[in-house]
Amino acid sequence: MTDPRSIRKGGNGHAAESPRIAPSGLTDDLPLSMPTRLGGSSVHSAIANEIGLRIVRGDYPPGSVLPNEAKWAEMFNVSRSAVREAIKMLMAKSLLSSRPKVGSRVEPRERWNLLDRDVLAWYASSPDREKFLKTVQEFRYIVEPEAAALAAQRHTHEQMDEISRACHEMGAATTLRARTEADTRFHMAILSAAGNELLVPLGVLIESGLDYLFVFITRNTNDLDYAQDLHEDIARQIRLRRPDKARAAVRKLLGNTDQIIAGGNGARPSRRRS
Repeated sequence: MTDPRSIRKGGNGHAAESPRIAPSGLTDDLPLSMPTRLGGSSVHSAIANEIGLRIVRGDYPPGSVLPNEAKWAEMFNVSRSAVREAIKMLMAKSLLSSRPKVGSRVEPRERWNLLDRDVLAWYASSPDREKFLKTVQEFRYIVEPEAAALAAQRHTHEQMDEISRACHEMGAATTLRARTEADTRFHMAILSAAGNELLVPLGVLIESGLDYLFVFITRNTNDLDYAQDLHEDIARQIRLRRPDKARAAVRKLLGNTDQIIAGGNGARPSRRRS
């Protein structure tokens, strides 16, 4: 949790962490608790970040009324106007509604803008993280296999170059940050190569969710070579314009991801001896 006393100074309340080595062998240069992306370093942005995280993780369940401006101002040692601006930011994300003589009330969960980058970040840091990861996976099953099949049919040379470049950078990465950033670029490049104008903005909306999923998966796999092989097979089938095999390759990758989310290590399946 952010130290409220650090908000006024713009700090995050956490000491710097030394790089760790993930089971995959990559240098783990990312914080264990995923950072949010709420724009700006202003006081009201920091307050919105802290309150939003508390709402999404369940400190203030739907229907509950938040402390008033004066209480938040005292808690965070900031001005009431800064609190007021923070509340407006959370209302814009549909987390809160405000009524005279009632105050700020937490909206029902189904009204939250879960595609908002900050709300996604808070969700990914909440106790419901496993549910969040499975939700992202369901989205991927709905979209990615068919996007890969379309990319196999429609990609241009430039688009194929972008897919191949991202895949190569995944394999060459030595840090968790570099690996997961390349992983996200790989999947976004496939959405772009599919040639459907609705897929790219849809992918941008869920990009934060992919970031958090890929960090979790890459951090917890014991067989990065196998994961790389799965990605390279997707790129290969797209390059050879084999839509059915591209679709199947994506589903195989998603199945491996499911296994890691469920607590497995993502290792290459052993071959049965006849």
